[in-house]
Amino acid sequence: MKNLKQILEGCLKNNRADQYELYSHFSSKMYGVCLRYAQHYDESQDLLQEGFIKVFANLKSYRGEGDLEGWIRRIMINTAIEKYRQKLKEMTVFNDETNLNYSENNLGLEYLNLSDLLELIQSLPMQYRLIFNLYAMEGYSHKEISEQLNITESTSRSNLARARSILQKALVEEQKVVQKVV
Repeated sequence: MKNLKQILEGCLKNNRADQYELYSHFSSKMYGVCLRYAQHYDESQDLLQEGFIKVFANLKSYRGEGDLEGWIRRIMINTAIEKYRQKLKEMTVFNDETNLNYSENNLGLEYLNLSDLLELIQSLPMQYRLIFNLYAMEGYSHKEISEQLNITESTSRSNLARARSILQKALVEEQKVVQKVV
């Protein structure tokens, strides 16, 4: 069985078997990343495919410094951001700087499983979902998000607050449904 370094060398030589090995090794984790940024499963599969095409096209630029998984994750996130930018022309990005009040508690969270939570995140409008994922899941700062998406920091903050508010309302509704069943 080949180690990761040998697989990478084979990928650089366009060896299909090694490319498949690399894909098989990282695809499930990267699919999880794509699911958070996509609105539905088909879109996440498209992001995964496009991301791996970019991985193989740019593998020669990976210098072996740092974690390969982190490098691939970054490509997946950038692929999602590019998709967002493509759709940006079709949608309105809200720039409302009013502070939305939302509760930080996890009301109803104890009743949700991972797929329910993922479904709630996927139901967010695209701009909110993207900013929520970049900030809450990936740890980007509002400054970094604003630079990546070509928006102001206040727009990033506002969209994050709206995303949290939408998720909070959904959790409250989910808890009401659970309480009726129990």
